[in-house]
Amino acid sequence: MAGERIGVPSVSIITEQFVSAAELMATVLGADGYPFVTMPHPISSATADVLAGHAKVAAQQCADLLTRS
Repeated sequence: MAGERIGVPSVSIITEQFVSAAELMATVLGADGYPFVTMPHPISSATADVLAGHAKVAAQQCADLLTRS
């Protein structure tokens, strides 16, 4: 969100476990509806291949959010 405040389009990536916390934090910080992309939780035990797959999907979703009209 700090990037957005200085004019840099931004998207956060979080795991599904933290969706409620992210929504609440965005609201508290005056950024209700702030965009974020979710990945399956947990990521710490994911293999490198699984994590790479999740990252590829998340990267595309971020690009889509940042370039939508």
